Amino acid sequence: MIVELDKTTVRMKNPDHVRGIISSIKKDGVNKLQVISDFDMTLSRFGWNGRRCPTSHNILDNSQVITEEGKKQLKDLLHYYYPIEIDPNRTLEEKCPLMVEWWTRAHDLLSQQKILKGDIAQIVKESEVMLREGFNEFFDQLHKNNVPLFIFSAGVGDILEEIIRQANVFHPNINVVSNYMDFDDNGILRGFKRPLIHTYNKNNTVLNNTEYFQQLSTKTSIILLGDSMGDLTMADGVTNVKNILKIGFLNDKVEEHRGKYLESYDIVLERDETLDVVNGILRYTFIET
Repeated sequence: MIVELDKTTVRMKNPDHVRGIISSIKKDGVNKLQVISDFDMTLSRFGWNGRRCPTSHNILDNSQVITEEGKKQLKDLLHYYYPIEIDPNRTLEEKCPLMVEWWTRAHDLLSQQKILKGDIAQIVKESEVMLREGFNEFFDQLHKNNVPLFIFSAGVGDILEEIIRQANVFHPNINVVSNYMDFDDNGILRGFKRPLIHTYNKNNTVLNNTEYFQQLSTKTSIILLGDSMGDLTMADGVTNVKNILKIGFLNDKVEEHRGKYLESYDIVLERDETLDVVNGILRYTFIET
């Protein structure tokens, strides 16, 4: 049905269930479909040529506009909080306040750096960020078929929008909810707008934007793309879900996390830096029968 599902990077706990959801999405038609996706390490690459690619936060943290002292402090925060974020033995209740603490402290540090709005495009241009292979087809297929793409990110909205813009795929069907910078009248960063979005509150509790999903109440088929356990709740604001296909990118510590991902996602893509499987499913869905 979809040859990309035979790739060696693909794992499914229940292949028949997956094929059933895909068939149902196709049967209900393109007019019923929406895509909800994380950004960092989901639409963007995790690594390339053996090197880690930066997230939208990393792009800022590592840029020339940050002082050496600022970089050191941001790195210290990462080394302290990241192991907590991915610790499989800690509960969400334990993690959430610590994630708020991390994001708040990182945003406060960035706000002290006098970052200029006018420098954002250059900061992105000079970074080593890359979108996953096949991104052109992904964004263009959705745009051409009028399928809404909702990007729900705990990253930096201004940075990720600029990445998409520089890749020439920022189409009108895209809606982004993320952490946006708040600049003063002189275009100097003074803070971040609320609500604060971290890895584990990507659900309707932070969506002032729930009218977006209300407008899409007829879009009852969802393809959800993520790379962490926190991404699984991104569709919580959607009413009347009939079909949902959850595709998870397992980028790191594969053996350690495989079981949990297979329990939670319908399709797990292990160390796959492409959008091949997603594009294959979309192509199949869009073909007229």
